[in-house]
Amino acid sequence: MAKGEGAEQFPTGLLLSTKPVTQDDIKIAKRVPPQERVRALTVCSKVCFAFGGAPYQITGSALGFFLQIFLLDVAQLDPLSASVILFVGRAWDAVTDPTVGFLVSRTPWTRHGRMMPWILVSTIPAVLCYFLIWVVPPIEQGKMLWYLVFYCLFQSLQTCFHVPYSSLTMFISTEQKERDSATAYRMTIEVLGSVVGTAVQGQIVGMASSPCINSTSVTNSSNHYMHSNSSQIFIDDKIFNERRAYMISSGAISLIYVMCAVVLFVGVREQDNDCGLKAHRRMSFGTGLCLVMSHGPYVKLVLAFLFTSLGFMLLEGNFAVFIKYTLGFRNDFQNILLVIMLSATVTVPMWQWFLCRFGKKTAVYIGITWAVPFMILVVCISSNLIVTYIVSIAAGASVAAAYLLPWSMLPDVVDDFKVQNPDSHGHEAIFFSFYVFFTKFASGVSLGVSTLALSFAGYVTGGCVQPDSVNFTLKMLVSAAPVALIALGLSIFKMYPIDEKRRQYNNKQLQLLLQRSDEQDSEMEALQPVIEA
Repeated sequence: MAKGEGAEQFPTGLLLSTKPVTQDDIKIAKRVPPQERVRALTVCSKVCFAFGGAPYQITGSALGFFLQIFLLDVAQLDPLSASVILFVGRAWDAVTDPTVGFLVSRTPWTRHGRMMPWILVSTIPAVLCYFLIWVVPPIEQGKMLWYLVFYCLFQSLQTCFHVPYSSLTMFISTEQKERDSATAYRMTIEVLGSVVGTAVQGQIVGMASSPCINSTSVTNSSNHYMHSNSSQIFIDDKIFNERRAYMISSGAISLIYVMCAVVLFVGVREQDNDCGLKAHRRMSFGTGLCLVMSHGPYVKLVLAFLFTSLGFMLLEGNFAVFIKYTLGFRNDFQNILLVIMLSATVTVPMWQWFLCRFGKKTAVYIGITWAVPFMILVVCISSNLIVTYIVSIAAGASVAAAYLLPWSMLPDVVDDFKVQNPDSHGHEAIFFSFYVFFTKFASGVSLGVSTLALSFAGYVTGGCVQPDSVNFTLKMLVSAAPVALIALGLSIFKMYPIDEKRRQYNNKQLQLLLQRSDEQDSEMEALQPVIEA
């Protein structure tokens, strides 16, 4: 495309406006100097930005790996009640994402930016609700309502943190390379956050776990009553210790959550990314939704990652129960989960190098399919601890790709939308929030359906062993179902049109827009004395 043709494609705001120039126009145009918009991000800024993603992953890994087993074995809810809590909580969380995204997109600019106020205000209430999720109330009839209320509240408040933070990717720099680099830092810290969440929760809870007692082995009737009493006291002490361990670990995670939010606020400066132009035309929620959902590349990307993410969510949500009962490693499950996340942390930089070298689409095919053979292997061989650790290391590498690639590719879709819709601005939060909406809704479906499936299979709450039907169901949930969902997601991804050539073209077009905006800024500064006179 010729330069002149490119210029005709970008009539935005003041650039081609025929309205008289006002004082408000000058103030907004001067709000972000051109040199700041193109300034490279420092390593310190990228690291501080990355720390903002840790709270979501720390709490997410703790909830994903341990909430199901906590509700079943520690809070001692029946599987049906646990499935209702998990499904309704995640579904509610999913609904709040586009709502918060829409509200964020209409939030006026403040001296701390447009995203930061949301992050700050939501942090303390979120950690309080998170702590109360892991408390067992001294009531039996209202336990289900307790967990449902605080789970939904926490998910809503965390949405008020995470949606603005995700959208912040578009407001830390206008350069694709800078955003990709910051995203790589973010994914490394996020996976490390998952390690921290898994380690803190798993190790503290693991130290409080006691060997399972099979009371049915008692055959001496004369000593049965005394033995039953002593066994019950032992079991009560075991449950009390486990409940206290969950409270201690949730308190530690809550403290880390607050510290990461402080680092983000202190170390990152949000930039107005509307090219220094006058505030964009506001539109209704429905109009904004229709606009972004009509963008083909976005729909294909979201659908592809929706199914692949659902596969990994099924694995994550049921793997702890699978290790504990089907494989029989009840004293090692927290260490196996930790190995998965450590492997993911180490391999994130490798995937960042790979996608820069070979392209993002190639990285998706290689990275997502890497775990499939090992998902099949873990259910086909006899229970073996060494093999389980090997499978965990290999699966961790694929988990790293699943973490990194969606967030690395979403900004490309937003850029593509801007090129094709040059008159529309400020929809970044809607793009990111609807992606989170779909993935969270899928997570709710996966957790609810899998826990319900365990209920139908005959899961025994607090049991030492589970029926064969439960073990078979767990094998399906951690192997067959995830493999099928990954295959479906990758087949959709073949239709995703943004390759490296298109990314480079979009980047050039957006840089042309920024260049013309900078020239307009200079003209506005030159006109200021005339207008004031």
